[in-house]
Amino acid sequence: MILQEFIKICIQILRLDKNFFRNDKNFGQASIYFAFVVIILGAIISIIPNTSFLNSMSKNFNLGLIPGPSLKIIIFTAAIMWLIKSTYLFFVGVILFPSKKTKCSFRKVLILVAYCKVPLLFNFLILDPILLFLSIITYVWYNVSLIIGLKIFLSYEGYFKPSLISLTPHLIFIIYILSIFQNLSGTIS
Repeated sequence: MILQEFIKICIQILRLDKNFFRNDKNFGQASIYFAFVVIILGAIISIIPNTSFLNSMSKNFNLGLIPGPSLKIIIFTAAIMWLIKSTYLFFVGVILFPSKKTKCSFRKVLILVAYCKVPLLFNFLILDPILLFLSIITYVWYNVSLIIGLKIFLSYEGYFKPSLISLTPHLIFIIYILSIFQNLSGTIS
């Protein structure tokens, strides 16, 4: 019965079912346990594409064997990143830029972020470096489900505000990386 409920949750999230996010039952008492399971499973499954990427890098750049991080570090990092992302979304979405109808607890945002990571469970398919592009697809899927969930949880009218809240850290990171490359090309010439 618990496994059936977990699979039902995963399927509804994968389908991007808006009614799933509207149903308070899905974010009730037992939901935090399902959220923990998604985070731990996602962390364990992330070892597969990471190993594929490290093998590809070591083969293409003749780096030798590159060891990956330990399972303990992977799970700890996944839990910390889950808390950081949830705290950021709660602070920006509920405290800084709420809508007039926003009534959302930190616990609900925490569960939302974990549930939205369900598409990342498909990363177990990335067994070969040729399939690394699938990680981009699952990550976009994760972000789309997060944007849909934020729109519903934070009671926003459109998708612009939740998209901006969700994707701003990514944009800042891309700008930072581009500035590093620009500085590197500036010192070489």
